[in-house]
Amino acid sequence: MRTDSFVLRHLGPGQNEVSEMLDTIGVNSLDELIYNTIPSDIRLKNVLNLPEAMSENEFASHIQKLGNKNKQFKSYIGLGYHPTTLPAVIQRNIFENPSWYTSYTPYQAEISQGRLEALLNYQTVITDLTGLSLANSSLLDEGTAAAEAMIMLWNARSSNQKKNGANKFFVSDTLLPQTKDILITRSEPLGIELVHGNHTDVLLNEDFYGCILQYPAKDGMVFDYTSFIEKAHTMEINIVVAADILSLAILKSPAEMGADVAVGTTQRFGIPLGFGGPHAAYFATHEKYKRHIPGRIIGVTVDADNNRALRMALQTREQHIKRERATSNICTAQVLLAVMAGMYAVYHGGEGIKYIARQIHSLANILDQALLKLGLEQENKDFFDTLKIKVSNTDKLKTLAEEQEVNFNYIDEKTISISINETTTESDIEQIIDILAHSENLYSFKITDCPVCLSIPKELQRTSPFLTHEVFKKYHSETEMMRYIKRLERKDISLADSMISLGSCTMKLNAATEMLPLSMSNWNSIHPFVPVNQAQGYHEMLKGLEAQLNEITGFAATSLQPNSGAQGEYAGLMVIRAFHKSNNDGHRNICLIPASAHGTNPASAVMAGMKVVVTKTSETGNIDVDDLREKAILHKDNLAALMVTYPSTHGVFESEIREITRIIHNNGGQVYMDGANMNAQVGLTNPAKIGADVCHLNLHKTFAIPHGGGGPGVGPICVASHLADFLPSNPVIKTGGIKAINAISAAPFGSAMVDLISYSYIKMLGGSGLTESTVTAILNANYLKSRLEKHYKILYAGEKGFAAHEMIVDFREFKAKGIEVTDIAKRLMDYGFHAPTVSFPVAGTLMIEPTESENKQEIDRFADALIQIKNEIDHYDGGDSVLKNAPHTQAMLTADDWEHAYTRKEAAFALDFVSENKYWPRVRRVNDAYGDRHLVCSCNPIEDYIEQ
Repeated sequence: MRTDSFVLRHLGPGQNEVSEMLDTIGVNSLDELIYNTIPSDIRLKNVLNLPEAMSENEFASHIQKLGNKNKQFKSYIGLGYHPTTLPAVIQRNIFENPSWYTSYTPYQAEISQGRLEALLNYQTVITDLTGLSLANSSLLDEGTAAAEAMIMLWNARSSNQKKNGANKFFVSDTLLPQTKDILITRSEPLGIELVHGNHTDVLLNEDFYGCILQYPAKDGMVFDYTSFIEKAHTMEINIVVAADILSLAILKSPAEMGADVAVGTTQRFGIPLGFGGPHAAYFATHEKYKRHIPGRIIGVTVDADNNRALRMALQTREQHIKRERATSNICTAQVLLAVMAGMYAVYHGGEGIKYIARQIHSLANILDQALLKLGLEQENKDFFDTLKIKVSNTDKLKTLAEEQEVNFNYIDEKTISISINETTTESDIEQIIDILAHSENLYSFKITDCPVCLSIPKELQRTSPFLTHEVFKKYHSETEMMRYIKRLERKDISLADSMISLGSCTMKLNAATEMLPLSMSNWNSIHPFVPVNQAQGYHEMLKGLEAQLNEITGFAATSLQPNSGAQGEYAGLMVIRAFHKSNNDGHRNICLIPASAHGTNPASAVMAGMKVVVTKTSETGNIDVDDLREKAILHKDNLAALMVTYPSTHGVFESEIREITRIIHNNGGQVYMDGANMNAQVGLTNPAKIGADVCHLNLHKTFAIPHGGGGPGVGPICVASHLADFLPSNPVIKTGGIKAINAISAAPFGSAMVDLISYSYIKMLGGSGLTESTVTAILNANYLKSRLEKHYKILYAGEKGFAAHEMIVDFREFKAKGIEVTDIAKRLMDYGFHAPTVSFPVAGTLMIEPTESENKQEIDRFADALIQIKNEIDHYDGGDSVLKNAPHTQAMLTADDWEHAYTRKEAAFALDFVSENKYWPRVRRVNDAYGDRHLVCSCNPIEDYIEQ
């Protein structure tokens, strides 16, 4: 056994297990299995042209050397990104803890109570600091959140505004440049007209429906927007304030100024810079927008025993339900980062957050006084942390500053800004003074007086309380914080507990070696807007990852900017849109989407300004080629694209895929391939081979980035050569093609830090290891299928009876007996498993994907559980049942009274293996309807949960 082989550690089944599994499936070899699964006309003839796999030791040395090429300067650049101090108790117990970073989105509330509580804390932080009553559980970044606010207010316009055609949205000149760029991207396809200008002299009228303001402004000035907002409201114009969340500890809140929406980033709450991400954006608004708010909201409800429980609220907004009627395609949050930011607030409490904000502001005041002493002009009358300074020559200053390993923000030839942050010290201020004095040929001096002072005008000072809930007062010692985090951890299921066989979500191993670089300061402390020569390690790694993904997909170019799969979908369609426009085919706006597609597909198409035409699915679950051909020909003059998932959402390699792509091309369209199921393709076929023009890849699925409880995600797009010129750019750091579309996400390379994980994964597997992983994923899926099909109906299969990497198990036949698929999902919790994907893409089914990382023993345990559940279904007579009462909590099982028709053992330990590693759900089945009727989305007093 090669102990230095990473592929050996990544793959679940051993050699003997592989033989046993092939025998169960009924094939003689892995080659025969693949031959029967993947159509021969799309099979790759050559192995992936990637470097030989590195061992874990070799990779550790490689990534350290690469990281040393990043220069760790003191960065005072600001522009929405700031150095922070991540408390070690949060780093060790959450950021580096697989129980937190390998869990899935909390759709199954009963086994996600810990994460849900952490997110409820986060929402409370946001509602408290912004003063608004409703917050979601995070979005992708500040720029995306601002765009979502613009679109939410657009969709929520009054009937009078819609009648009058109000379509203008005012964008303040003080807005962050990356946010402006995203607003340009998102507004144009929807017909929203952006009007840029100064809020002090803009002439608003009935043509406007909304405005966005930066608070504090990008260069640091703090404006009181109260009168501006009052005036706008008299014209039915709603206001978005993009606010620095830390500044709100001492500044008047957006709600107190009258804002309708507040957005921003929580990166300042202890989250590493990471060259731009991932960071959790926040979004807060009034409760009247609860049916419009994008993303996910965590709410309070009760369980079957009427005890308090948490769950995701208002799920009718989710895209898999609304589809082409969705107003947003947001499906990935930044849960892990939101959890960390919320815990930062828990650890420091309200007074601690206020102390940190005051320290930053005081140091900014000290620097301001020093500038006055030096005779330099500082333009910001009122500020929180950022000073705008006139200098003689920014080129000279930049040279001197970089010699001292310091970065400022250089606005023009004679203007800079300096943003003070949580890590700044008095000695840092003295260094800044020394650099400025040297540049201006002035005498430097030492600071002699460092008082904690507040220079903010009284009318702009915060007077309202925040973070008053008990949770923000109890855990300020590391001992108590560590125990609190552990208590929440025990309430969740993650990959640290058992396999999570979610169809389409690919919950595979996130190896420790892949994760370790994220904790290294030479990777996690780099500002995204530093000069290229200060981030050589990052640029080499990112270019290396792009080259790897190009080879894997067969395409010519890659953009790593989209920071979720849904963002990747949108980016791919916007690139197609730009391509058509460049060919004077801007009228092409029809997007064909199969009925079985992911719910984000139609939502993305609508956001890209396209009209969705749904194509039929055949009885075998494949695309109805005749119907697709008919609709492609019907719309040939306006056909823009086809969105297709391959292998299909039904877990099948459709043999007519090349004919499908030919039909689209013959009628003037482009083919977008949804890469959600890429785990069945890598090394065996690729998007270029099937005839696609662009695809997105879920790095948080196929390429091993952890799901983090619902984010981070990364959704890069790979494109054929004719689309490369249109890849997205960034207004600060140049990226993308020569005809680049505007930015898709805020940072130049999106969530760059977690790209390290996928880069590591590919480096340590190499071409042959990647292929072997794909083959093993197909093996595991077909082995599980072979075990289950004797007991359940498997809904679809390929032409030769084999599944791809996932399968759909049909439970609809049991509905006549009164058994719902939800009962099976909840009962699996009693066996220690997270339910597979429920009722997608077919209602009443489970979509199951075991991944290549699970061994035969774990797959057998899962199969045994489902087979035992089938036995429970067979014996169900409509009365008291383990299925209907599932999940069973420890409190329920240890109560003095037991009045059920089945035994405690049958409830909790129906199979012997369960007792070896028993997971206890902390609540019984949650009541979603109650929670939506009594919407509570923050840490309210216990009295609020009692029905009167």
